[in-house]
Amino acid sequence: MGVEAHATNERVTGRRWTVRLDPVGRGRADVRVSCSRPACAAQVLPSAADGRTAAIAHLKAHLRAGPAPRPSVQCACRAEECHTHIRPAGPRERPVPWRCGGAVVLAVITDREGRWWQVLECCSRCAAAHPTAKVVATAPAAEAPAQARADGFRADAPAPATPGGPAATTPTFSAISPHFSHSATAAATGTAVPQQASGPRSSAPRSAPRSARPTRKRPPRGRIAQRLVPHDLRPVALRDELTELGELFRAYQARTEPDLAVLADLHARKAEAFNAWAEVTADTGLRLDARRAEQAAATARLQHLHRIGQAPDGEGPAVVRLLTAPAQWNHARAVLAHVAENAPLPGAEARLLVLMVTLRTAQSGVGNLVGQDIKGLPLQDPEHLVGQLVESGWLGISGTVEELIASRPESPTRISVPSLTPDEDDPGPFTFGRKLRPKLSGWAQRVVGEKKLRKGKTGADVRLLALALATGADGEGRLAPGGEGIGLDALASWCAVDPGDLPDLVDRLTAADWLAEADVSGTLLTGRLTERVLPLGCPLT
Repeated sequence: MGVEAHATNERVTGRRWTVRLDPVGRGRADVRVSCSRPACAAQVLPSAADGRTAAIAHLKAHLRAGPAPRPSVQCACRAEECHTHIRPAGPRERPVPWRCGGAVVLAVITDREGRWWQVLECCSRCAAAHPTAKVVATAPAAEAPAQARADGFRADAPAPATPGGPAATTPTFSAISPHFSHSATAAATGTAVPQQASGPRSSAPRSAPRSARPTRKRPPRGRIAQRLVPHDLRPVALRDELTELGELFRAYQARTEPDLAVLADLHARKAEAFNAWAEVTADTGLRLDARRAEQAAATARLQHLHRIGQAPDGEGPAVVRLLTAPAQWNHARAVLAHVAENAPLPGAEARLLVLMVTLRTAQSGVGNLVGQDIKGLPLQDPEHLVGQLVESGWLGISGTVEELIASRPESPTRISVPSLTPDEDDPGPFTFGRKLRPKLSGWAQRVVGEKKLRKGKTGADVRLLALALATGADGEGRLAPGGEGIGLDALASWCAVDPGDLPDLVDRLTAADWLAEADVSGTLLTGRLTERVLPLGCPLT
């Protein structure tokens, strides 16, 4: 015991360091790459893709320059009370205090989003407990007997003398990998089999000692949802199903691209298997897990149907929308609300121009604009209106207003909106990223420039109403959830018109085949969007 404690106390903790990828600031595209090793300075890269490339290159440089894993170190995650260790398969396989089991390895663990990479010098069982771990190096096997001696085992110790017979000879081992007495047979180790010294049955060989007999191993235990599948679980088909499901889930997590149909099937199988497991064991926690798996299967299947453009009930094709996800619909509503509260000039034409410029500069406060972007809007005097925005300080342009109106796609004009430019104290009013901004801008352009609205020569107030109704209808096109209707005051405020002017705007949208069954009564506008414009809608959820 004293030798074992002394050896354990002298062991050093395995190496551990992390390379991280973090945003520099909210609303900004550049990222910071940092390493927890003290000699490494942080880097700032212009995009997440560049940062991820630099982080991986930095990590590989450390792995190439660093030493190989040391077979006698203390497991890095074991030193921090890691709860993901794999337990021994049987009662006789007890881990030593300083690691779980297996050879010491150098493992790289990362998250699925690619935001950090962690290198651990740990034992192989600890590495296997992490689903994303990749082993890059293994400690030399030639030093394994030294580890065994530190644990209190002596692989090269002579066997005890047999009463009434000669002492067993010292076994010999291969230099390639260690062999221990509890798993090696006499033939493999070269140990002479003792014979009885005398007696009527002296010619018969003695049975192999207990330590030389092959041990019976239980079948490996499966894991699913952080649960170990009992090896004695019955029926056997249920045990095999749970084990297979755990392997399939881990294989799905290792995929580079998601497949929601496959994920939905896995969750459905998991729900059925966990319900059967709960019936066998009467475990309430398993029933709750089964219910959660059913909900996850339904959600994944619904998302898959939305992506492929099919109706959830399978009765017909669903609406293929320009903006496809609830998060995108909510961001579109957030932009409309921000413009309604912060428009620097009154009137419907100013409101429409401010909206389109905001969508061009929403993510970073700067963007490009050409003359056609402004001349394509229903504005009576676009040059005067742009000049007013510049004079108010809300809009900044590189050049004159005349140059902006005359600019072409090959030479766009750089514009900026100071109130949307993020800084250290103010990240800006919007939380969506660079990829979503052009989608929102394209959606607004499609609504405002819709073919029948253009042919009908509708004004800015009518097109603002079209935007409001596109974001205020439910999935079936009914105005407000359940067709309850939208308040006239809210619509008039957004369109920058008097409430008394709304019936005429509604008639113009009805004539353009935007609205059906429209009715302005009391304080509400009821009706529904026509099927023709449903793809432009952002349903209320």
